[in-house]
Amino acid sequence: MSDWEVHAVKYADRNARTRADSFMFDDNHDAPHPMDYFMWVLKRGAEVILVDTGYDDAEAAERGRPIRMNPVASLLPFGIAPEDITQIIVTHLHYDHAGGLHLFPNAKLHMQAAEMAYATGPCMCHDTLRMPFSAGHICEALRRLYSGQVIFHDGDAQVADGVTVHRIGGHSRGLQAVRVRTMSGWMVLASDAAHFYENLTDRKPFPIVVDLEDMLNGFDTLARLASRHELIVPGHDPLVTQFFAQGIADHIWRLDTGPITECLS
Repeated sequence: MSDWEVHAVKYADRNARTRADSFMFDDNHDAPHPMDYFMWVLKRGAEVILVDTGYDDAEAAERGRPIRMNPVASLLPFGIAPEDITQIIVTHLHYDHAGGLHLFPNAKLHMQAAEMAYATGPCMCHDTLRMPFSAGHICEALRRLYSGQVIFHDGDAQVADGVTVHRIGGHSRGLQAVRVRTMSGWMVLASDAAHFYENLTDRKPFPIVVDLEDMLNGFDTLARLASRHELIVPGHDPLVTQFFAQGIADHIWRLDTGPITECLS
């Protein structure tokens, strides 16, 4: 079968952040450290798989974290209407990755069984662990489950020819990365298994974590899954917009053609 196109779709950013928000064990906690927010589109001919959904204006207002573009609007350059999406890989159920599930009513959701158990289990009694989740998003995932629109995976699994998912954990119990066969080789969408390139290169954990050992081991898993290091795409790093070519719109970058400049080593 042919290779997949991979597109990073930026829908939000938060620039009033510091390195303390991004890294544990960092010596320069007060320095600025912005964050970008992405969804990803996989295309192969008429086939489309959406990876994560971003979050909508209501969630943005609730959290005081504005978005630049509604998730549905962000997909318009592809000619994709929300009802056209039939498959969504949910890397995890945090608000910024699953906050738009309700916008795509016809989609089946691919997620790790461990993530649903985590988001609906006793760990959510802890305010710190519950903070990145929103109850409405979890209820939407449960509605999909009861309407037969959830496909659960337990570890490594194939979603389509050339598209596999791999449970990483760490940041969230059932966090999964996505491995995609592209013209450049096997590309890995790390999602929040590596928010930034620096998580990988310096092995600095992200502060929101349920299992630190899983997070650290996950850095090695990402490296094994990718054909080469520069084909690991972090989930929130603004450097992605520098390392890869501009796509079909100002908020979209083409990933499958490979980086246009040298990534961090």
